[in-house]
Amino acid sequence: MWRIAFRDLQWRRRRFLIALLATGLVFSLTLLMAATSRGIKGEARHILDAIGADAWLVAEGTAGPFTTTTAIEAEKADEVADLPGVRRADPLILLHTTALLGTVKDINLIGYRIGGIGEPRVVEGRVPNALGEAVADKQLGLKLGSKVDLSGHPVWVVGIATGVTFFYGIPTIFTPIEDTQQVAFAGLPIAMSIATRGVPEEAPPGLDLHSPDAVEKDLKRPLANGSSTIGFINVLLWLVATGIIGSIIYLSALERVRDFAVLKATGAATRSLFLGLAMQAIILSVGAVLVAIVLSRLLAPGMAFAVEFAPIDVVQLAGIALVIGFLSSLAGLRRAVGVDPALAFGGS
Repeated sequence: MWRIAFRDLQWRRRRFLIALLATGLVFSLTLLMAATSRGIKGEARHILDAIGADAWLVAEGTAGPFTTTTAIEAEKADEVADLPGVRRADPLILLHTTALLGTVKDINLIGYRIGGIGEPRVVEGRVPNALGEAVADKQLGLKLGSKVDLSGHPVWVVGIATGVTFFYGIPTIFTPIEDTQQVAFAGLPIAMSIATRGVPEEAPPGLDLHSPDAVEKDLKRPLANGSSTIGFINVLLWLVATGIIGSIIYLSALERVRDFAVLKATGAATRSLFLGLAMQAIILSVGAVLVAIVLSRLLAPGMAFAVEFAPIDVVQLAGIALVIGFLSSLAGLRRAVGVDPALAFGGS
């Protein structure tokens, strides 16, 4: 039976090739969606690792340093630094703004003390050692020495960093906190949060203490709707893939009515017919997975967000593809079972 099914694939190879490419494209989109969702969620951990704080303090009653709009006095960092368990404390400003880079671009702006917590790791150039200098995310495409206009306050790029995007791939610019205060607060000595090395035993009055895990959870919270949407789109893509494979197997079954009649007249069991159709569907599904792996890597550079491929995504895709193959073969099986063996002898 498997030889008959394989020969049928060879006979209808053009149709199966088209179906293979179409299903492979759909599967590649599911891989890209999974990698995008993983990349968006991974941004939170990457930016927290880049800042490197052991604990965060924000104004009392606020959810976290990345989502708060409540400012605190920057000098409170010196008070926090004297708390038991704290080795160092520095004020930080974390905000979303725009930069004039030929055109207006959305950026995340992080202000930190020179040499303090939050100083970025650069892959090109150096970190700022004076006011008016900045480190820019590589995604902005800026060169060393480029001028960046931050709401009328100019800074010059002296370093390039990678892996510091967050909030759906928005690139980040790091500046000394004094520059950020000029941009956001007209130079007032205030901050949005305090980051520490070491964990204070308790927060001083007026401040709430947050662990890195709590900050990561808060940073991911605005992304929940987007992640749910990506998951919903993936479900739709699985349904599309099932429809493509099912339609191909069903059309094949329609064209093989007389073949099924001969097989049934010669004693072929329903199980054998199902295995033949299932083999065709599985070959199509597995082939589409291989095409998807290649296509997803080729399409990844065109994604606006960070993508993080993981082996588990491919394993999951292969497992779902096999299930889709079996389910799709049921469409053809129903037609095959209903064939009258009399057709093998010229009956109607």
